[in-house]
Amino acid sequence: MTKEILGERYEIQQQLGKKAGRRTLLAHDLLTQELVIIKLLIFGADFEWDDLKLFEREAETLKSLSHPFIPRYLDYFEVNLPTIKGFALVQSYIPAQTLEQYLQAGRTFSETEIKQIAKAVLEILIYLHGLHPPVIHRDIKPSNILLGERSGNSVGQVYLVDFGSVQTVLATEGGTRTVVGTYGYMPPEQFGGRTVPVSDLYSLGATLIYLLTGTHPADLPQKDFRIQFEQAANISRDLSNWLRWLIAPNLENRINSALEALQALDKPLVLKATELTISKPAGSKIQLTKNQDVLEILIPPSGWQASMLVLGFFAIAWNSFILFWTIGALSAPFPINIPFALFSLPFWSVGGFMLYGFLFSIWGSMRLRLDSQQVSLTHELFGFKFHRPRPSPRHNITKLVYIPPHFTKDTDGDRTHVPAQLELWSGIQKYQLGGNNIPLKSEAEMEWLAQELSDWLGIKIASK
Repeated sequence: MTKEILGERYEIQQQLGKKAGRRTLLAHDLLTQELVIIKLLIFGADFEWDDLKLFEREAETLKSLSHPFIPRYLDYFEVNLPTIKGFALVQSYIPAQTLEQYLQAGRTFSETEIKQIAKAVLEILIYLHGLHPPVIHRDIKPSNILLGERSGNSVGQVYLVDFGSVQTVLATEGGTRTVVGTYGYMPPEQFGGRTVPVSDLYSLGATLIYLLTGTHPADLPQKDFRIQFEQAANISRDLSNWLRWLIAPNLENRINSALEALQALDKPLVLKATELTISKPAGSKIQLTKNQDVLEILIPPSGWQASMLVLGFFAIAWNSFILFWTIGALSAPFPINIPFALFSLPFWSVGGFMLYGFLFSIWGSMRLRLDSQQVSLTHELFGFKFHRPRPSPRHNITKLVYIPPHFTKDTDGDRTHVPAQLELWSGIQKYQLGGNNIPLKSEAEMEWLAQELSDWLGIKIASK
């Protein structure tokens, strides 16, 4: 096709890309004397109407966009030549190579350069997602990101191209959903034909992981549908955590927006409930065991404390009174004694609960265990073990909530201090560490455990 003229003004210089039913061409605009990019959709044996729908949507979207680092829409016309029949989309030419080309040439990227690329793409996504309706790219990957030449300390100017898979939120909510994207960079929801703005953030995260590791995301190990990149990438803890939040398989655990992701990249701690400690506090007796498959937290008995004296005295007094009452009731003539004995049962339940709380506070321990299958919280007392609540599937875990120490007021206006708490939610089940009547009062230990769980699960810490 070299030197052939399309649309009576675009002289073909060379073919840049080719795939089924499509061509990407570099052309010379005879009217403006500038280089342009022409994307061709060719009618042929493998043509599908969905292809034309996406092609027209790309043209309409580009026509509505105005951003210095996105190609400009120039023209759209029908091609009716003896050898080619179809449609052509003309857009501005950007003299830069793709990230994929740089990687294939052996270029590596430092952590600083990765952050510069991430910021540049996020700023473009903030623009796209901020439109009405929001525009979702749906195919962010190294071959769709152009990078200009280095300039001083700058990695180079970053451009986002190829809007052939673009989708608006309104189009997503109505009509037929078409599954598009590239395997390895697509988030789980996109496989089902559903896309939201943060789907682009997942693809960006997978792209950055490719730049850091030199390995295609699909070739990296996965666990619970999450890319396990940590061992292959020599990066800081903050950047590793940030990338994990970007590629969270569950939408509820992913960063909420491109703007939040950009802010978190500059100040990683904004994603956390507070500036949590990341090492075990000195003097802590909590036993933490973890590897790639299992994380187990054992909270040992807290032992005797003076604050338990009132609870212990009241529990003994209450149960002693109920015991005398029950003995007196049973000594009455039969069958008159039966109603009195039954009447004491609810009081025995309350007394038993108070006695258990007292004994557990001194000698009870808790064990939170997470493995590849489930999450469980076990209460242990005098060799007896029982689950509170029941174990839940690991993949149902949706959020991790850290609640700092606070005060509550009762109906009389009296203030009660509530220690720090940590809640792990799996579906409708809540697994709680800390708070009242739980043998873990140290705020420092709670912050440490929150960070350990966040790192191991790859989910951010929410606040309440």
